[in-house]
Amino acid sequence: MTKSFLADTFSTTSPLICANESQETTPRRESVKVVIYGSKTGVNNTIFTLYKLGFAQVNEWSPLLPSPNPGEVMSILTRHIMTT
Repeated sequence: MTKSFLADTFSTTSPLICANESQETTPRRESVKVVIYGSKTGVNNTIFTLYKLGFAQVNEWSPLLPSPNPGEVMSILTRHIMTT
């Protein structure tokens, strides 16, 4: 005989999402950008090092882009943080 152990897990008397939240209680978000400039090898090595340290996934960085400085490339990581 099969018995479901999740039957009472989701019963609740209050809503999980409140549609009437005011702007004052909703946290604001800000975009923060981290940019790495350097050679292709240097930028890629830094991205992999930051990945190993748990800072960001490799695929969160932009593709290598031309830098304003000749002979350099750059990659950008954008994070969204909560502000007060």
